[in-house]
Amino acid sequence: MADVSNGFIAKYLRVDLSSGKMTDEVFDNAFLQKWVGGSGVGSRILFDEVPPSVSWSDPENRMIMASGPLGGTRVMGSGTYSVVSKGPLTNGAFTSQANGFFGAFLRTCGYDGIILQGAAKKLSYLYIHNEGVEIRDASHLAGQDTWEINDTLVAELGVNERSLSICGIGPAGEHLVKFAAIVGDRGHVVAHNGPGAVMGSKRLKAIAIVRGSHRPQVTYPERLSELAKEVVQRIKTQPSTKILFDWGTSMMFTTAEAGGWLPVKNYTTNLFPEHERFMGSEYRKKFERKRNPCWACQTDHCSIMKVTEGPATGYVGEEPEYEQWAANGPVIGNTDVGLALKLSNVIDRLGIDNNEAGWLVGWVMECYEKGVLTREQLDGLDMKWGNVEAAEILLGKVARREGIGNLLAEGVMRASQQIGGEAAKCAIYCRKGNTPRSHDHRSKWTELLDTVCSSTGTIETGTLVFPEDYGLTSQNDPYDPEAVAAMVAKSKGRMVFEDCLGTCYITTRVDLGFLAEVLNAVTGWKFSKDDAQQVGLRTVNLLRVYNIRNGISGDVDLPSMRYASVPSDGPTKGRDIGPVWDRMRKRYYELLGWDTESGKPTPETLKKLGLDAEADAIWVKVKQ
Repeated sequence: MADVSNGFIAKYLRVDLSSGKMTDEVFDNAFLQKWVGGSGVGSRILFDEVPPSVSWSDPENRMIMASGPLGGTRVMGSGTYSVVSKGPLTNGAFTSQANGFFGAFLRTCGYDGIILQGAAKKLSYLYIHNEGVEIRDASHLAGQDTWEINDTLVAELGVNERSLSICGIGPAGEHLVKFAAIVGDRGHVVAHNGPGAVMGSKRLKAIAIVRGSHRPQVTYPERLSELAKEVVQRIKTQPSTKILFDWGTSMMFTTAEAGGWLPVKNYTTNLFPEHERFMGSEYRKKFERKRNPCWACQTDHCSIMKVTEGPATGYVGEEPEYEQWAANGPVIGNTDVGLALKLSNVIDRLGIDNNEAGWLVGWVMECYEKGVLTREQLDGLDMKWGNVEAAEILLGKVARREGIGNLLAEGVMRASQQIGGEAAKCAIYCRKGNTPRSHDHRSKWTELLDTVCSSTGTIETGTLVFPEDYGLTSQNDPYDPEAVAAMVAKSKGRMVFEDCLGTCYITTRVDLGFLAEVLNAVTGWKFSKDDAQQVGLRTVNLLRVYNIRNGISGDVDLPSMRYASVPSDGPTKGRDIGPVWDRMRKRYYELLGWDTESGKPTPETLKKLGLDAEADAIWVKVKQ
């Protein structure tokens, strides 16, 4: 690594919403080489400042919103930011990201991140601009959805919308719905483990940032310019990323259906003959479309679309990503693409996580079909498969905790457990309390293991694009428990490291050594591929210790009954993860250097990662 005398630093804004006090905090080069930025720095702050006695809704909970060293630079998609906090679905840690402009604009105002603590006395919003930072009254924004916030504040602040980035919460966050999301720039969503509820508990409606004049620190600008161009070229030409560059994530639909991992009707089937309708190559021929890219991004995966056929004709909204298409299409038995687009945007505007909304509605529809939930219990709604109109009304009730929505606002796990019986058997969730992404992981064992054992509230490893980085091969049997454990454990840390940088998932689909070069051009460090993965592993293990310290042990590294059920049809019919689950999980623990019975990182593992002191939080010291 580079000498720690190198001058790379990061400045964070600490805002105490209870007192209104605001201070600047600077993190030095030595600290940043251990945690980099984004999810890494946020996780360190959360661990140090939020003890187990502080619940997710306590004013003393912290919410850290942070870019990273690449944020706001010439690197494609570097408007991304991470949010780290203790979340309501698990009452444990989460890290979640969104793209757009927020992270870049934050850095143009001279800040790398924001540390939020306390709770405002009344609904407020934070206004950041070149001249300073203000906490302003947001009473007039109460009840507004996440697009209406934009309209109101653009007019109020007198700033051109392209020069203003706003992230905020809708009715769901104000009503502390446990899977409420933070939505920025009319559609870029921080979703997993209820970040919108945490923001709502702090009575913070929005953060508005005017693009500033500060230039983010870059040590070797010419080298970064060369590498940024190469990033674009690689993403445009690599077989694994070219389709994403040209069309966006909707192009996963047919592959998912063919592989058995497209989620259909709450996992009751794997067959969805209408899958091609949801491919960008199909619906983009029919709908009117205008590109709406993120900061410095050349990929063609973000658009504003107008539906031109079907019952949603005339509706204008953001083009959904794959997970939104899946959640509002096959998961709930809906085959109309225009209605799926509309419902996806309605959910964003309410400020709800599309993934959990899909699992919730799909579960309700299955329970309704089976007679487990009646029309009377559901406030008169006819929740048959594919009834998008009823789903929209139901989710509006959830966002405002009205009628049956009050129970459903607790999330799939808690609602299903409260109803019990057959309803409990149908629900898809992790035993920690969070739900998976909109995939059928029964046909994707690596993601099932990764999601269930994660400490971030979502996946920590992601798709293994460059297996050679970890001494693996793409030819490994995806249903061999030993191979699955190895694929997840050996690549662990990669995705979390990416979330430290301030760039989006598509941009970072390059080999890890090259990604380290890009970081070095900005910081002046001498990071290697191994250094990069160590940062990710250090963060993963810190969050694991944090959750264990909060009482979330290996005992809940388990999927719900339906989540781990056996597919009844499709290409992986009869494939059963149940008999090998325990062996696979223990092997995963072993490969990560965790105790195979408890799932605790061993003192030796933590010491190797420079976390010697953190071991004391979960291991009792034996007196000599």
